[in-house]
Amino acid sequence: MAFTEGKTEMEWIKHFYNTSKKKGDESNLGMPEFDEFWAKGYVEFKIPQHAYEYVKQAEFRKNPIINRVGTPSGKIEIVSKKIAKAAYADCPLHPTWMEPMEWIGNKTDKYPLNLVSPHPKYRLHSQLNNTWLRNLEEVKGRGPVWIHPEDAKARKLKSGDIVKVFNDRGTVLAGVIVTEFVKKGVVRIQEGGWWDPVLEKDGICVHGNVNVLVPNEPTSSLACGNQATALVQIEKFEGELPSIKVFSQPKFSKKA
Repeated sequence: MAFTEGKTEMEWIKHFYNTSKKKGDESNLGMPEFDEFWAKGYVEFKIPQHAYEYVKQAEFRKNPIINRVGTPSGKIEIVSKKIAKAAYADCPLHPTWMEPMEWIGNKTDKYPLNLVSPHPKYRLHSQLNNTWLRNLEEVKGRGPVWIHPEDAKARKLKSGDIVKVFNDRGTVLAGVIVTEFVKKGVVRIQEGGWWDPVLEKDGICVHGNVNVLVPNEPTSSLACGNQATALVQIEKFEGELPSIKVFSQPKFSKKA
């Protein structure tokens, strides 16, 4: 009761929608009532004409003296004196290419594939991973891993196979998609997949959470962004596939 606050699932959905509708009404978005929305299944927000005419930093371009941007100089800065004063060895004062900890440029015989982890196409990070959107791309319930045809051939893999993607940090299971949309030597697993570990197997994620494989170190002394690249190896998974449990409702114990 403390968790649900006495509301059913549908009552919570209606509550969240009406909260958004209240804000939408204040902006004249014209959102329908909940019952109409639920019957239709979606709300369409038409793009207003002024959005097509929008120009980024238009006021600054017209008069950069009066309409300053939010930098110390009020201008668009390529060199930051503020960052320069920090004197970070791994964060220069201007945009610079910095070699990643792990990438195709320092691959090894043990881990010859450069894993990249872009944002997902069908969800917002991990949000919506537990919905029907999974069916649009997952392979046998596993997050997809894209691999170049030559890399797949070398490992006797085909689309639809389940593989182990691993390095010294851990292992995930993923579903193979053979495609030329990735470079040879590069594999792709989207970030945001839900973590589903099998603890008796050294914490293998059977669903395909890429965080298991990428470094935990911050991107620089100035920022703690996620590392989006790592070195891995891929092998075909043999044996019975572990079941996916992360999307199942947990069992609740009844008090006597």
